[in-house]
Amino acid sequence: MRRVLAALQQRLARAHEYFRSHVATEMRLEKCWFCSSTIYPGHGICFVRNDSKQFRFCRSKCHKNFKMKRNPRKVKWTKAYRALHGKELQADAIFAFERRRNRPVKYSREVTLATIKAMKSIEGIRERREERFYEDRMKGVEDARRKKDKKELSQQVHLIKAPGARMTPNELPKSSPKKVSVHTKKRDAQVDTYE
Repeated sequence: MRRVLAALQQRLARAHEYFRSHVATEMRLEKCWFCSSTIYPGHGICFVRNDSKQFRFCRSKCHKNFKMKRNPRKVKWTKAYRALHGKELQADAIFAFERRRNRPVKYSREVTLATIKAMKSIEGIRERREERFYEDRMKGVEDARRKKDKKELSQQVHLIKAPGARMTPNELPKSSPKKVSVHTKKRDAQVDTYE
């Protein structure tokens, strides 16, 4: 057991040294100015205006919409629109963790492990809250959709059913059986059948 623990500690120490030597600077994740999605290093477009204000975009779609002077709050696929129209959670304490902080922190294994553990639990909490929010938002939608479909069906029933199918047996016209004559090739005998 001690050998296994010692081997694990050595592996962790090697991984720690590798991490320190290869990750000299921290990776900065930017937010897209238009749609608020995450921009990873080496991706996206940066536009610098004449007054030195920087606008970062995750893809050309956002950049083109910005150049067309579109308002992100009026474009349906952006996070600003979804938050404004109640499609997503917006006032949640978890979003405070996502804020950008430019404070450099001295590396500590304990702090890093605690942070990674907290990130996993926060992600789980966020997923559960988003699912609950979606379920609450969609609660009456299915019933309303069913009512609308039922109303439309009752108004347009003549397109589906034949006119005689809606009549009750008392309303159906009484008809007597008709006599039909059929000739066969083998015999010229006349056969009477009833329809």
